[in-house]
Amino acid sequence: MTRFSDLPIRTKFHLLMSLLLVVLFLAATLFTYERQKSFVLRFAIDNARSFARELIETRDYISSVVKGEPEHNYNLVPQVVATQVAKRVTQNTKYYVRQVSLRYRNPQNRPDAYETAQLKSFAKDPSREAYNIINTNGVRSFRYMQPMLATASCLDCHGSYETAPKFVRERFPPGHYSYNYQVGDVIGAVSVTIPMKDLYADLGANLEVDLLTRGGAFLLVILILGAILRRQIVDPVKMLSDKITHVTQTGDFDTKLPQQSQDEIGQLFGAFNDMMEELSRRTLQSQEADERYRLFIELANSAVVTFLQDGKIVIANQKAESLFEQSRQSLLGESIFTFLEEGAALRVTLASGVKTKEESIRLQVRGAEGKLTEVEMVVSASHTDREPMFTAILRERNGR
Repeated sequence: MTRFSDLPIRTKFHLLMSLLLVVLFLAATLFTYERQKSFVLRFAIDNARSFARELIETRDYISSVVKGEPEHNYNLVPQVVATQVAKRVTQNTKYYVRQVSLRYRNPQNRPDAYETAQLKSFAKDPSREAYNIINTNGVRSFRYMQPMLATASCLDCHGSYETAPKFVRERFPPGHYSYNYQVGDVIGAVSVTIPMKDLYADLGANLEVDLLTRGGAFLLVILILGAILRRQIVDPVKMLSDKITHVTQTGDFDTKLPQQSQDEIGQLFGAFNDMMEELSRRTLQSQEADERYRLFIELANSAVVTFLQDGKIVIANQKAESLFEQSRQSLLGESIFTFLEEGAALRVTLASGVKTKEESIRLQVRGAEGKLTEVEMVVSASHTDREPMFTAILRERNGR
């Protein structure tokens, strides 16, 4: 399995940006959802308050202007008028509005548990409204209540039994709890209900549109950033990597990169070009030194052989060809120890790491055709970056 650190820069960028996109997208989604949920709740409160206020004002107005009419038309009773107005106002909405009271006359105005608790609370503090989200039988609903206070006109029907209209006395006998209100008493409350699933129905649609918009914006941002990163960083780094590979494989130090800016990438390209020039110069110097060395050993009167610690011959002059009775091309790669009668002892000495003194050693060289030649050999050691290298000068004893 490929490690993350081994992935290409472009892939890493897309993975990291995708992860960042998901995190930002989820955070934005949560923030948007909570914000819209708060907005929907505030909208519901404002609408419920408006419905309740309209209902209360309607009831107060009717009770103040209607006098004897309800005796002949029950539909002009203020409570009945307010109920019908509430139905019409909310008929095209998802709100359910009704009037409730602890001392109700109409059984339809009997409060439920939540409404009962709020009506008792209003009796202590009639100056406030109440709203909450209630779970009833597994159904979550938004509930709002606003108290209705008894006015002087309300006491025409809800004052004493003796002063109540005839149609009221006929329906409700003396001692009924709907009598004997005083001005300012909580006569009831307007109750507004809406299921949360209906309240949040529009929220889901708006959230979906918002998420699609934000998702599209995030995707556009990552595509633009990806294109910029690829053009400004990934492609130049890939170009640099390819050029380094080319130089490594071919040794072509004339390779240059186009330096089109002075930012970090441009400075990196400039440093690469300077390095190529320096390597080219040093390579040329090294080649010239090698050429001078080869020319020097070719003009030498003795056999000269350069070899590695394991004896592998890497350089040999013409005199060495004659001494070893083998062409120079054939000598390259061969072990010098195979041509020396005392080669094993010399191998051990060189392998031990003991510094070899540049003094003459007498030994015999066996040529490829079996000819033995007594020589005096001087070995000098030098060190490269990789392993030691030795140069041997072999002078024949017979003076040749």
